[in-house]
Amino acid sequence: MTTEQSQSPDRAVPAGPVGERAGPPPGTAEMVRANEANWDARTPVHVASAFYGLDGSRSAEDWFAPFEWADLGDVAGRDVLHLQCHLGTETAAFADRGARAVGLDFSAEAVAQARQLAAATGREMEFVRSDVYRAVEALGDRRFDVVYTGKGAVCYLPDLAAWARTVAELLRPGGTFYLVEFHPLLNALGATPPADPTAPPLLLRNDYLAGRGALRSDTPTTYTDGPPLQGATTSYEWRHGVGEVVTAVVGAGLSVQGVRETEVLPWPRFSSMVPDANGWWRLPDSEPIIPMLYALKAVKP
Repeated sequence: MTTEQSQSPDRAVPAGPVGERAGPPPGTAEMVRANEANWDARTPVHVASAFYGLDGSRSAEDWFAPFEWADLGDVAGRDVLHLQCHLGTETAAFADRGARAVGLDFSAEAVAQARQLAAATGREMEFVRSDVYRAVEALGDRRFDVVYTGKGAVCYLPDLAAWARTVAELLRPGGTFYLVEFHPLLNALGATPPADPTAPPLLLRNDYLAGRGALRSDTPTTYTDGPPLQGATTSYEWRHGVGEVVTAVVGAGLSVQGVRETEVLPWPRFSSMVPDANGWWRLPDSEPIIPMLYALKAVKP
């Protein structure tokens, strides 16, 4: 699970044609390489953090909303691929439920740590290092019953159409694609209330829709507790509206079975948020009900 959206948006500026940069913006390949280095730098901080609770203080199930398992059904005995898996925290939940779980991520440090964590806990999981766009090449002729991704993954994808085609190719006929992602509205809201105490606590600060290129962030800390990053602090994110995601999935030949929008998050993004009955977080009744997460389920014919 990645939660890049919790960084301060004041540090993010467009890297596209309207960016506040001197000279031309970097190319997409260069931005992806910067992201890879950034996630390599974040990994040791995340491994030691209380946020991820890899010391046993948090379980793999903590990162799943109850509706996810209702949508996915029984995964025991099924081949499950978790794209952009980072440390494999959610991959582990599939293994615990009896799936043959494979995680894939572009960060060499994250994959190395995921393998060590799997060995330490005795879970049978496999982790593959690859850019998501090269996943078919990295996995060869292997195909899956379920492809799962989300919670901070889509914002790192510069090309949704190519991503969706990759997902479709990795699925067996009748297989399920399941995406659970931070809602674009959440990404557009400021991470913290503005300095002016009279201003509304929830304020639109970033784009909801794509169209102005990647957002560059140069942030010395990550979204978890822990020390500053050592080295690469620059990363890039791409905005994608729900409609753009659905269109890419349909364009890849998958049949969308449903789309959910929900007001809960697995951690308190805003200081006013309160826990719900399942231990996730939502805004209090005194504030508007707005979507924080969305989920998309699609099937390969």
